[in-house]
Amino acid sequence: MSLGLVILLIVIFGYASNWLNWRYLNHRIVRLSYYVGTFVHESSHALLCLATGARVVEFKVFSSEPHVVHGTPKLPLIGKPLISSAPIFGGLLFLFLVNHFLFKDAFALTDPLGLLAQIRPWEWQSWVMILLFLNVGAMLGPSIQDMKNVWPVLILLFFVSSPLLVGLGAVALNLIFVNIAIQLALIVLMKIISVVFYTSKSR
Repeated sequence: MSLGLVILLIVIFGYASNWLNWRYLNHRIVRLSYYVGTFVHESSHALLCLATGARVVEFKVFSSEPHVVHGTPKLPLIGKPLISSAPIFGGLLFLFLVNHFLFKDAFALTDPLGLLAQIRPWEWQSWVMILLFLNVGAMLGPSIQDMKNVWPVLILLFFVSSPLLVGLGAVALNLIFVNIAIQLALIVLMKIISVVFYTSKSR
């Protein structure tokens, strides 16, 4: 699998994850946790701006359209692609650090099925992880605007098959799949509770 294809899939399924939140899980606690994902996302952009010599002109997280405005990176050719794809690697690093230092590596982040099997509703750690994962799409996924900024390079990445980068991208994609699975489970649960409550109330 090429790096370009992996990044494209991350963008598509990351957008699908965000759409599920907006359409079905638009509740206060989800919106609050969304800012965690957004902060990680935009901070990843900003850090790569600094690393590539691009001046950060504007950094906004707590707004209807979070974004980072930056100047031209001093690192030629690969500067802009690195900045645009930064959330994939910044988001992964954030999740692995949380898992390592807060949960003592309790969750198998590289094993999607193992991760889902380790979610136990009676443990607070699982609820923190669920809240984080509700916005993994926003955290890890480069936005459509990010991809518009570097689409010529993205096309070239379809011919790149670096095992390390593709492997990291695959981990990010798998975590977004876990994110969507959690979202769908919560949506179904909420629908069931709504039907049961409506049925009992109408009697």
